[in-house]
Amino acid sequence: MRNWWVNQNQTFAQETAGGYLWSPKRSKNGARNPFYEFMREVAPGDLVLSFEGTRIRAIGVARSYAYECPKPPEFGSAGPNWSLIGWKVDVGFQILVNQVRPADHMPNLRHLLPPW
Repeated sequence: MRNWWVNQNQTFAQETAGGYLWSPKRSKNGARNPFYEFMREVAPGDLVLSFEGTRIRAIGVARSYAYECPKPPEFGSAGPNWSLIGWKVDVGFQILVNQVRPADHMPNLRHLLPPW
């Protein structure tokens, strides 16, 4: 089992309500994006930490491997430059009652982070 941190600032509501993660396959200039490529490494049983705004707002468990899927219509105007075909992973999400703000815990987390 692996753990995944997912920034969902534009599509948190749609993805958590719909039970999935979705990303384009490539950046708007057609280049490979390592964050999009990581979708192909997610496996059933992996833990997903869903970050939106300044908080970890949901936790999920992956239910599938990534598969090709059209951009979800419920995204509306989010990601106007995203390609129409991307990667989708089915995820069972649980919205957290006590949402964690990682910035509040930096003194305890700092030593766990890579040096910059």
